[in-house]
Amino acid sequence: MKKYNIPVEATLEVIGGKWKVVILCHLTKGTKRTSELKRLMPGITQKMLTQQLRELEEDGVIQRKVYNQVPPKVEYSLTDYGWSLEGILDSLCTWGECHLEKSGNSSMLIPQIDQ
Repeated sequence: MKKYNIPVEATLEVIGGKWKVVILCHLTKGTKRTSELKRLMPGITQKMLTQQLRELEEDGVIQRKVYNQVPPKVEYSLTDYGWSLEGILDSLCTWGECHLEKSGNSSMLIPQIDQ
């Protein structure tokens, strides 16, 4: 079993990296299909998105629902455990907005439509 020096290391083990927090923020807005997440995050590759979703699912933060239909339909949503991150995610978004304003880059934020 892995040992941590401080608890935040355990947190970052689950939500660390470039894309996991972004995925989780989108899922706080509701259930999403893989294609919706890909559209909302144009910089992520399909392979990376799939990998990050699998890791979040393995950690119990999101759930994957597969519908038995053709074409295949898969949806992702936060679990109750995932919803426990909502305060952290909100704080990160607020801090990011303040950072963009402080650095004069608030125009760099792409408006999200239809989340």
